[in-house]
Amino acid sequence: MGCLIRTDKGILAVLMGKVVLGVAVGVAVAACAVAALVVGRRVRSRKKWKRVVGVLKELEESCETTVGRLRQVVDAMAVEMHAGLASEGGSKLKMLLTFVDNLPSGSEKGNFYALDLGGTNFRVLRVELGGQRSNLDPDVEQQPIPEQLMTGRSEDLFDFIASSLHRFVGKGNDSMQSSITKELGFTFSFPVKQTSVSSGVLIKWTKAFAIKDMVGKEVAGALQQALVRKGLNMRVAVLVNDTVGTLALGRYHDADTVAAVIIGTGTNACYWERTDAIIKCQGLLTTSSGMVVNMEWGNFWSSHLPRTSYDIELDAESPNPNDQGFEKMISGMYLGDIVRRVILRMSEESDIFGPVSARLYVPFALRTPAMAAMHEDDSPELTEVARILNNILDIPDVPRKARKLVVKICDVVTRRAARLVAAGIVGILKKIGRDGSSGISGGSRSDIKMRRTAVAVEGSLYTQYTTFREYLHEALHEILGEVIARHVVINVTEDGSGTGAALLAASHSSSGSADNIQLA
Repeated sequence: MGCLIRTDKGILAVLMGKVVLGVAVGVAVAACAVAALVVGRRVRSRKKWKRVVGVLKELEESCETTVGRLRQVVDAMAVEMHAGLASEGGSKLKMLLTFVDNLPSGSEKGNFYALDLGGTNFRVLRVELGGQRSNLDPDVEQQPIPEQLMTGRSEDLFDFIASSLHRFVGKGNDSMQSSITKELGFTFSFPVKQTSVSSGVLIKWTKAFAIKDMVGKEVAGALQQALVRKGLNMRVAVLVNDTVGTLALGRYHDADTVAAVIIGTGTNACYWERTDAIIKCQGLLTTSSGMVVNMEWGNFWSSHLPRTSYDIELDAESPNPNDQGFEKMISGMYLGDIVRRVILRMSEESDIFGPVSARLYVPFALRTPAMAAMHEDDSPELTEVARILNNILDIPDVPRKARKLVVKICDVVTRRAARLVAAGIVGILKKIGRDGSSGISGGSRSDIKMRRTAVAVEGSLYTQYTTFREYLHEALHEILGEVIARHVVINVTEDGSGTGAALLAASHSSSGSADNIQLA
């Protein structure tokens, strides 16, 4: 019995050993399987990350704006400006004649008015000028335009505006019965064929306007007739766009201002040009040595511009393909959408942002202000980036690593835009001999010959987007060189479309210069 018992115990021990061994082997196999799974996931994760990093690298290379490339854009801008001044249709730059030949000097005195019509609201302003570049504190009223007037008769629209102007004038210090004619600057932000500083023919309506009987008619004349009907002793002294108003406002505050740039939702530029350099204006009757040229630079194009596949897609899907190419790369209307397209591409290449959000397929779902907020998020965990991705693009729970990637995308797109704007500005300076390159041999630059030059800039992309502004300044210094760049000043202006128009009314008042340039 004892032997049997020992034998049974031995058998039991053997069996237990086999069980333990089996369990150990099973655990080892399971551990290996888990390890293989983890390793596999890491390998796949690395491959996915490699794909999105590849997308980013491709974007960086396509958006590259070396100093050499920027100088090529500068040269191309100057060449296109020459071509646009030589003949109508000679360039993608329209180089429109504004007939504005007298910018404010700062010595203007009196009360002057402005009407700013460019959307569903219009503004009326009064500016009191005391000479000696007095401080500007305009009285402003804004009023919505009734919807029916935007599609009705032109007479009804202008009568409504004239009535509002009449009430506005009555609230001020000007006597309604005064024999002195009040001067009005009219900012009209629709396509117009200008015929003199105070007249122009409407080419077409945009936005929500569709007043058929006004197309092909003289705009300022229609307003002038309404002012007469309402018994208002007021003369439309100038018909301008907002960019020209910005130049006027810049010149009022700084006599060295030679150009103006608007860089906000849209973009444009204008500058002061010698009359003898405007070859296509030789058929004009003129007594002036120069005038403001409205470049319409949003339509600038050159093969030197760093274009990406995202720009090509955006352009093809836009209402105006093959048009406004420069604007689509630099303005606030489009930067956010370029970033959206890059994030969409990354989402389709990898699940780093989770399942592809339907919002990523919606054009302009990501606006530039939200993009700028992500770009300038300096919180340790990039909480603003996470909030915007979640709330605007429906992409929740984005890991910090991916959030940093989004910030980088914003940086690449913004840096390219700002540096291209800088190149555009230097292109204007080159055209008028203010870039320090004239008469220089061997690449050296003479500090003595360089004149102080000011450029007026307006628009939220520049004024409210710090990183954009810093990149623009950095590029100006790189292109011009430190010595020349010291002589170029960027001045921020505000409300060129309103206050600037009133200042132009003052500089072109009937007591000063009238229409010195007009079509023959």
